[in-house]
Amino acid sequence: MLEDPFRRGVAEFIGAFTLIFIGAGAAVAANASHDTTLIGVAVANGVAIAVMVSSLGHISGGHFNPAITFGFLITRRIKPALALLYWVAQFGGAALAALLVRNLLPRASSEAVKLGVPALGHGVDASSGFLLEAIFTFFLVWVVFATAVDPRGTFKSIAGLAIGLAITIDVLFGGPFTGAAMNPARAFGPQLVGDHWSHAWVWYAGPVLGGVVAATAYELLYLRPGRPEPVGTPESGVDEPRAGEPV
Repeated sequence: MLEDPFRRGVAEFIGAFTLIFIGAGAAVAANASHDTTLIGVAVANGVAIAVMVSSLGHISGGHFNPAITFGFLITRRIKPALALLYWVAQFGGAALAALLVRNLLPRASSEAVKLGVPALGHGVDASSGFLLEAIFTFFLVWVVFATAVDPRGTFKSIAGLAIGLAITIDVLFGGPFTGAAMNPARAFGPQLVGDHWSHAWVWYAGPVLGGVVAATAYELLYLRPGRPEPVGTPESGVDEPRAGEPV
């Protein structure tokens, strides 16, 4: 009983570590190479998630994101105790990744981008940033439910590609405005290690809201039956709900 949650937690730790290490590292590398296009950063984040979801999704579900785990929790697709374990693993992996980025890469480059911590762009206030992060995360969690949760959706073996592409398009659009974290752990690691907490709530409340809306909407619209199946065959003329089911 203890081995299964432990192994799942390790998978979540590795996946979250990879996302933050590659995502924050890509931001530092872009600064060091004077690349201002965001293409490299967007692709790095998307590919990191695609690879980890494809390789670890069969073990833990491939959340790597507290907002996704919360969406699973409110739709009763994960037990509270396991969700708590996932959150500890995700935030822990993020913190270690940010610490290594700070200590292994040139300090001048990492400090120039504040370890890749998400930040509000020029002219973007906190409320706008909050809503943008909620929308970006809505796209991400919607894709997760449509590809990795819904049995009628995309084949599970390529769900990681769709999820990675969702992150890529969000970063391409949202990078200059909010950093397009879509993930409280992605914000937490650099914030903790670099002690950068300006408007920090944006990257926690926004993703959680977007994740809740997407998970709940997809669950109610597509994963729960709209009405009970009839009892008996069509020839019998009986079309009533089963005992205990609503009419």
